[in-house]
Amino acid sequence: MGQVDVSIDIAATPAEVWAIALDPERLGDWVTIHRHLGEHSDGPAREGYEMTQTLTLRGAPFKVHWRLAACEEPRLADWHGDGPAGSRAETSYLLEEHDGCTRFTYHNEFHAPLGVIGRVAQRAVAGDIPRTEALKSLARLKRLCERERAQ
Repeated sequence: MGQVDVSIDIAATPAEVWAIALDPERLGDWVTIHRHLGEHSDGPAREGYEMTQTLTLRGAPFKVHWRLAACEEPRLADWHGDGPAGSRAETSYLLEEHDGCTRFTYHNEFHAPLGVIGRVAQRAVAGDIPRTEALKSLARLKRLCERERAQ
């Protein structure tokens, strides 16, 4: 299992950050490894919302089918994803007011297929890329939210 935990403070309200972060049409604006949004539920994010997303890691594209397992607007979103070859991922967004800003905490756990062999292969292939890309994505989200708030 690979795990990433990172956070960033954004000079915007939780509702403003939520509106961008939970809009699947805007994933390409801030998620660095996002390549394509496939089929997805209609309407706003809510428990049971589903979407298929194409991501890329080290130049290799792969699809993940996501389901929003828990949704407490504008505070918490827990996504559960099924990827290639039986891989699974769990991603959480936690938005908390903090010193007049929103602290956005991102948590991701990736469960590689094939047990120990899969975990060793995942570390060899991905290395520290998931953490690096999560930090880059949060920096993009921060710039985007703060720019839109200033307009």
